[in-house]
Amino acid sequence: MDLGFRGAVVDFYHRYRRGYPPAAIDKLVAAFGLTTDDVVVDLGCGTGQLSLPVARRVRSVVAVDPEPDMLVRARSAAREQDVANVSWMLGSDADIPALGAVLGDRALGAVTIGQALHWMDHEQLFQDLAPLIRPGGGVAVLANGTPLWQQDTAWSYALRDCMEQWLDTKLGRTCGTDEASQLRYGDSLTAAGYDVSATTVDYTDELSTDQIIGGVYSALPVDRLPAPEQREPFAERLRDALQPHQPFTEEVRVSILVGRVPTCE
Repeated sequence: MDLGFRGAVVDFYHRYRRGYPPAAIDKLVAAFGLTTDDVVVDLGCGTGQLSLPVARRVRSVVAVDPEPDMLVRARSAAREQDVANVSWMLGSDADIPALGAVLGDRALGAVTIGQALHWMDHEQLFQDLAPLIRPGGGVAVLANGTPLWQQDTAWSYALRDCMEQWLDTKLGRTCGTDEASQLRYGDSLTAAGYDVSATTVDYTDELSTDQIIGGVYSALPVDRLPAPEQREPFAERLRDALQPHQPFTEEVRVSILVGRVPTCE
């Protein structure tokens, strides 16, 4: 599966994609009663924004992504952060049955999906995962805030207008962060037999212009990323559009949709 998140995009992704606050990791651990005996699969791991903090709380993490360049950078990040209990695996949601064969009798504590489910066949995925997870464990779908260009602020409107002019297309995708997508995912988890609940972590962040520009670059597939000689002109257009709307305050809501495998009573 080639989603276009390779090459130069990977460095932008690693540097500018926001991580998850400790409170979100705490809620994830509590939701499934994760311990240092548990193995967790992080599906669509990117460069490890979720894999690495979760790994510090469990026995090990199997981090899966369809982009080899993402995995190379994630492995480097793990070394830089002295996290040694993550296995990096090339694959996608379609490979879950094969992963089950590799795991054998070992039941997973949880499967995490951090803002990547919109690339997957979620209905089939939830069904495929259920037999691999221990009772009380489950699936966590995390939405790490709203895309920078889809927020209800003056600077976000200006950003979206500038991006649409440059890319010559309307930007309507919410990457699964909208309420309708969350409801659809929750219904699919329920249909697959999970007990479903939801929780959130809210915080406020102040962004710099460079963080916004880097965040935009991190979200563009390589075929839409401005060529190296075009990046500074594009960045200058974004700076001009954003400048009147400082400060760039972002209200971030981390949504955690939990599907728990029922325990036997």
